[in-house]
Amino acid sequence: MREKLLERGPDALADYELLEMLLFFAFKQGDTKPLAKALINQFGSFGAVLAAPQKTLMETRGLGPHSVAALKLVQAAALRLAKAEVMEAPVLNNWDRLITYLNAAISREKIEQFRILFLDSKNRLIADEAQAKGTVNHTPVYPREVMKRALELRATALILVHNHPSGDPTPSRADIEMTAEIKQAGQFFAVVVHDHLIVGNGRYLSFRREGLL
Repeated sequence: MREKLLERGPDALADYELLEMLLFFAFKQGDTKPLAKALINQFGSFGAVLAAPQKTLMETRGLGPHSVAALKLVQAAALRLAKAEVMEAPVLNNWDRLITYLNAAISREKIEQFRILFLDSKNRLIADEAQAKGTVNHTPVYPREVMKRALELRATALILVHNHPSGDPTPSRADIEMTAEIKQAGQFFAVVVHDHLIVGNGRYLSFRREGLL
C-alpha cells in the first residue's frame, strides 16, 4: 500500500486502506486491515472515524491511546490545513473552501456548537471561535457577548455558523430571531453580519441565499 500511495497517489487507496495504513503506524506490527474495516463499518466512513469523540474511540474494541492519538492527530492536521486555505484569501471569494472547512470542523458534532468567523475590513478571517455549546437542538447565544468579542478583535464583519446534529440545516424560529438580534446589535457598532450558515451532515443553509438576512 505504501508503494501504491507513493506511485499512484492517495486517491488510489480505498477509505479502509488509508485507515489501515494509519493504524499500522500506531501499532507498528500485526494486520490492521480487519480493524480498519470494522471501524469503517461501525462509524460509516473514514471521516466519521476521525471525527468520532475521543471517549467513544477509546471505548471501541481494538483501539487504545496510541491509535486514538494517531486518529486525532490526523483530524487536527486536516482541520488546520483547511483553515489555512480559508485564511489565504477574502472569505467571501473563497466560499467553497469555507464550506469544506466548516463541514470538517462541526458537521459531525453530536451537540449544537455556535461559531463566529470574525472578518476584517477586507473580509479576511481574523479568528474563528466557538462561542457556545448547547444540547442536541439548542445553543444559547447572547448578542451582547458577540459584539463585545467583535470589538475586542476589531472585526468589521461576521459570519455566524452553527451545526444541526440532526443533519437537517433548516433554521428554527429561534435561529431566525437570534440572527436578527445580532444583526440589529451590529448596526450600532458598524459590524456587518454577512451571513448565518447552518451546517448539517454534508448539507448547509445560507440565511443570505434564503432571504432570511
